Amino acid sequence: MNRFIFDVDGTLTPSRQSMDPEFKKWFVDFISDNKVWLVTGSDYAKTVEQLGADITESVVTCYSCSGNQTRFKGKVVNRSSFELTDELRTLMNSWLQSSPFPIRTGNHIEERPGTVNFSIVGRNCTAKQRKEYVAYDLQYRERETIAYVINTEFDNVTATIGGETGVDIYYTGHDKSQILVDFDPNITTYFFGDKCNPGGNDYPLANALKTRNFKGTAFNVKGWKDTWERLKFLQEAKKAA
Repeated sequence: MNRFIFDVDGTLTPSRQSMDPEFKKWFVDFISDNKVWLVTGSDYAKTVEQLGADITESVVTCYSCSGNQTRFKGKVVNRSSFELTDELRTLMNSWLQSSPFPIRTGNHIEERPGTVNFSIVGRNCTAKQRKEYVAYDLQYRERETIAYVINTEFDNVTATIGGETGVDIYYTGHDKSQILVDFDPNITTYFFGDKCNPGGNDYPLANALKTRNFKGTAFNVKGWKDTWERLKFLQEAKKAA
Protein backbone atom coordinates (compact mmCIF):
# COMPACT_ATOMS: atom_id res chain seq x y z
CA MET A 1 0.00 0.00 0.00
CA ASN A 2 1.30 3.47 -0.90
CA ARG A 3 2.08 5.92 1.87
CA PHE A 4 1.11 9.59 2.02
CA ILE A 5 2.86 12.27 4.07
CA PHE A 6 1.27 15.71 4.36
CA ASP A 7 2.38 19.10 5.56
CA VAL A 8 -0.59 20.93 7.10
CA ASP A 9 -0.45 24.73 6.87
CA GLY A 10 -0.90 25.77 3.24
CA THR A 11 -1.18 22.15 2.13
CA LEU A 12 -4.25 20.73 3.85
CA THR A 13 -5.58 24.05 5.14
CA PRO A 14 -5.40 27.75 4.31
CA SER A 15 -2.56 29.31 6.30
CA ARG A 16 -3.38 29.23 10.05
CA GLN A 17 -7.03 28.44 9.32
CA SER A 18 -9.25 25.41 9.73
CA MET A 19 -9.63 22.75 7.07
CA ASP A 20 -12.35 23.26 4.49
CA PRO A 21 -15.37 21.21 5.71
CA GLU A 22 -16.00 19.50 2.37
CA PHE A 23 -12.34 18.62 1.91
CA LYS A 24 -12.17 17.40 5.51
CA LYS A 25 -15.08 15.01 4.97
CA TRP A 26 -13.37 13.65 1.86
CA PHE A 27 -9.98 13.44 3.59
CA VAL A 28 -11.37 11.46 6.55
CA ASP A 29 -12.55 8.83 4.05
CA PHE A 30 -9.16 8.98 2.36
CA ILE A 31 -7.41 8.22 5.66
CA SER A 32 -9.62 5.19 6.21
CA ASP A 33 -8.40 3.70 2.91
CA ASN A 34 -4.76 4.81 2.95
CA LYS A 35 -1.75 5.04 5.26
CA VAL A 36 -1.34 8.72 6.11
CA TRP A 37 1.25 10.65 8.15
CA LEU A 38 1.31 14.35 9.06
CA VAL A 39 4.48 16.45 9.39
CA THR A 40 4.06 20.11 10.26
CA GLY A 41 6.23 22.98 11.41
CA SER A 42 3.61 24.02 13.96
CA ASP A 43 3.03 22.52 17.37
CA TYR A 44 0.42 19.84 17.97
CA ALA A 45 -2.18 22.13 19.54
CA LYS A 46 -2.31 24.34 16.45
CA THR A 47 -2.54 21.27 14.21
CA VAL A 48 -5.57 20.06 16.18
CA GLU A 49 -7.14 23.52 15.86
CA GLN A 50 -6.78 23.35 12.09
CA LEU A 51 -7.58 19.69 11.39
CA GLY A 52 -9.40 18.39 14.45
CA ALA A 53 -8.40 15.53 16.73
CA ASP A 54 -10.49 13.17 14.59
CA ILE A 55 -7.80 13.52 11.90
CA THR A 56 -4.65 13.95 14.03
CA GLU A 57 -5.49 10.80 16.00
CA SER A 58 -6.55 8.77 12.96
CA VAL A 59 -3.33 9.09 10.96
CA VAL A 60 -0.48 6.62 11.50
CA THR A 61 1.72 9.26 13.16
CA CYS A 62 1.57 13.02 13.65
CA TYR A 63 5.00 14.70 13.53
CA SER A 64 4.92 18.23 14.95
CA CYS A 65 7.55 20.98 15.04
CA SER A 66 9.32 19.73 11.90
CA GLY A 67 9.46 16.19 13.26
CA ASN A 68 10.87 17.17 16.66
CA GLN A 69 7.80 15.89 18.48
CA THR A 70 6.10 12.62 17.54
CA ARG A 71 2.58 11.64 18.60
CA PHE A 72 0.71 8.39 18.16
CA LYS A 73 -3.06 8.57 18.74
CA GLY A 74 -2.50 11.93 20.42
CA LYS A 75 0.14 10.66 22.86
CA VAL A 76 3.75 11.91 22.79
CA VAL A 77 6.19 9.11 21.97
CA ASN A 78 9.29 11.18 21.13
CA ARG A 79 10.44 14.75 21.72
CA SER A 80 13.58 16.73 20.90
CA SER A 81 14.79 19.97 22.46
CA PHE A 82 16.36 23.18 21.17
CA GLU A 83 18.23 25.67 23.33
CA LEU A 84 17.82 29.23 22.08
CA THR A 85 21.12 31.02 22.77
CA ASP A 86 21.25 34.55 24.15
CA GLU A 87 23.14 35.63 21.02
CA LEU A 88 20.42 34.41 18.67
CA ARG A 89 17.63 35.82 20.85
CA THR A 90 19.35 39.21 20.91
CA LEU A 91 19.70 39.15 17.13
CA MET A 92 16.00 38.36 16.65
CA ASN A 93 15.02 41.17 19.03
CA SER A 94 17.22 43.56 17.05
CA TRP A 95 15.39 42.56 13.86
CA LEU A 96 12.10 43.23 15.60
CA GLN A 97 13.31 46.73 16.37
CA SER A 98 14.79 47.48 12.96
CA SER A 99 12.39 45.87 10.45
CA PRO A 100 10.67 48.49 8.26
CA PHE A 101 7.41 46.53 8.45
CA PRO A 102 5.36 48.63 10.91
CA ILE A 103 3.01 46.09 12.54
CA ARG A 104 3.86 44.10 15.70
CA THR A 105 1.18 41.86 17.20
CA GLY A 106 3.04 39.77 19.80
CA ASN A 107 4.29 36.18 20.03
CA HIS A 108 7.28 36.92 17.81
CA ILE A 109 9.66 34.29 19.22
CA GLU A 110 7.75 31.06 19.81
CA GLU A 111 9.80 28.29 21.39
CA ARG A 112 8.51 24.83 20.48
CA PRO A 113 9.78 21.29 21.04
CA GLY A 114 13.05 21.09 19.12
CA THR A 115 12.55 24.33 17.21
CA VAL A 116 11.82 28.07 17.36
CA ASN A 117 9.49 30.04 15.11
CA PHE A 118 10.40 33.68 14.56
CA SER A 119 7.94 36.16 13.06
CA ILE A 120 8.35 39.91 12.54
CA VAL A 121 4.60 40.59 12.39
CA GLY A 122 3.93 38.08 15.19
CA ARG A 123 1.80 34.98 15.37
CA ASN A 124 -1.06 36.96 16.96
CA CYS A 125 -1.71 38.80 13.70
CA THR A 126 -5.13 38.96 12.10
CA ALA A 127 -5.81 37.58 8.63
CA LYS A 128 -5.61 41.15 7.26
CA GLN A 129 -2.28 41.82 8.99
CA ARG A 130 -0.95 38.49 7.78
CA LYS A 131 -1.90 39.39 4.21
CA GLU A 132 -0.11 42.73 4.54
CA TYR A 133 3.06 41.03 5.75
CA VAL A 134 2.91 38.43 2.98
CA ALA A 135 2.78 41.22 0.38
CA TYR A 136 5.67 43.03 2.09
CA ASP A 137 7.79 39.89 2.34
CA LEU A 138 7.18 38.97 -1.30
CA GLN A 139 8.57 42.36 -2.29
CA TYR A 140 11.50 42.66 0.13
CA ARG A 141 12.27 38.97 0.91
CA GLU A 142 12.81 39.78 4.56
CA ARG A 143 12.42 36.21 5.80
CA GLU A 144 14.85 34.95 3.17
CA THR A 145 17.43 37.46 4.43
CA ILE A 146 16.84 36.51 8.08
CA ALA A 147 17.27 32.82 7.29
CA TYR A 148 20.42 33.52 5.29
CA VAL A 149 22.03 35.43 8.16
CA ILE A 150 21.22 32.71 10.69
CA ASN A 151 22.49 29.96 8.39
CA THR A 152 25.69 31.91 7.77
CA GLU A 153 26.46 33.13 11.27
CA PHE A 154 25.48 30.21 13.52
CA ASP A 155 27.09 26.77 13.57
CA ASN A 156 24.88 23.68 13.76
CA VAL A 157 21.72 25.77 13.36
CA THR A 158 19.47 25.87 10.30
CA ALA A 159 16.75 28.39 9.46
CA THR A 160 14.06 27.84 6.83
CA ILE A 161 11.01 29.77 5.67
CA GLY A 162 7.89 28.33 7.30
CA GLY A 163 4.24 29.18 6.66
CA GLU A 164 3.46 32.71 5.45
CA THR A 165 5.06 34.88 8.13
CA GLY A 166 7.65 32.85 10.04
CA VAL A 167 11.16 31.48 10.01
CA ASP A 168 11.69 28.02 11.53
CA ILE A 169 14.98 27.52 13.40
CA TYR A 170 16.37 24.20 14.63
CA TYR A 171 19.56 22.20 15.02
CA THR A 172 20.96 21.20 11.64
CA GLY A 173 19.46 17.88 10.57
CA HIS A 174 16.45 18.25 12.89
CA ASP A 175 14.22 19.17 9.97
CA LYS A 176 11.29 17.33 8.41
CA SER A 177 13.62 14.88 6.68
CA GLN A 178 14.40 13.26 10.03
CA ILE A 179 11.08 11.41 9.96
CA LEU A 180 12.34 9.17 7.13
CA VAL A 181 14.06 6.92 9.68
CA ASP A 182 10.55 5.51 10.20
CA PHE A 183 10.00 4.72 6.51
CA ASP A 184 11.07 1.96 4.13
CA PRO A 185 12.58 3.48 0.95
CA ASN A 186 11.31 0.56 -1.11
CA ILE A 187 7.64 1.37 -0.45
CA THR A 188 6.15 4.13 -2.60
CA THR A 189 5.84 7.34 -0.59
CA TYR A 190 4.13 10.55 -1.68
CA PHE A 191 4.82 13.82 0.16
CA PHE A 192 2.66 16.93 -0.23
CA GLY A 193 3.98 20.31 0.88
CA ASP A 194 3.72 23.94 -0.14
CA LYS A 195 7.32 24.92 0.69
CA CYS A 196 9.29 22.26 -1.23
CA ASN A 197 11.64 24.68 -2.97
CA PRO A 198 15.13 25.39 -1.56
CA GLY A 199 14.83 27.53 1.57
CA GLY A 200 11.35 26.26 2.45
CA ASN A 201 10.73 24.07 5.49
CA ASP A 202 9.32 21.26 3.30
CA TYR A 203 12.44 21.19 1.11
CA PRO A 204 14.63 18.97 3.34
CA LEU A 205 12.04 16.18 3.25
CA ALA A 206 11.23 16.60 -0.45
CA ASN A 207 14.93 16.60 -1.30
CA ALA A 208 15.71 13.62 0.95
CA LEU A 209 13.08 11.49 -0.77
CA LYS A 210 14.97 12.08 -4.00
CA THR A 211 18.58 11.89 -2.83
CA ARG A 212 17.99 8.83 -0.65
CA ASN A 213 16.36 7.04 -3.58
CA PHE A 214 12.93 6.56 -2.06
CA LYS A 215 10.22 5.25 -4.33
CA GLY A 216 7.60 7.93 -4.87
CA THR A 217 7.81 11.70 -5.18
CA ALA A 218 7.14 15.06 -3.52
CA PHE A 219 4.41 17.39 -4.76
CA ASN A 220 5.01 21.12 -4.28
CA VAL A 221 1.38 22.23 -4.06
CA LYS A 222 -0.14 25.69 -4.41
CA GLY A 223 -2.66 25.23 -1.60
CA TRP A 224 -5.21 22.78 -0.21
CA LYS A 225 -7.32 22.85 -3.38
CA ASP A 226 -4.28 21.78 -5.40
CA THR A 227 -3.61 19.00 -2.90
CA TRP A 228 -7.18 17.76 -3.20
CA GLU A 229 -7.09 17.76 -7.00
CA ARG A 230 -3.81 15.84 -7.07
CA LEU A 231 -5.12 13.26 -4.61
CA LYS A 232 -8.26 12.70 -6.66
CA PHE A 233 -6.12 12.28 -9.76
CA LEU A 234 -3.93 9.69 -8.01
CA GLN A 235 -7.01 7.80 -6.87
CA GLU A 236 -8.47 7.75 -10.36
CA ALA A 237 -5.15 6.55 -11.78
CA LYS A 238 -5.05 3.79 -9.18
CA LYS A 239 -8.56 2.63 -10.15
CA ALA A 240 -7.63 2.62 -13.83
CA ALA A 241 -4.44 0.62 -13.29
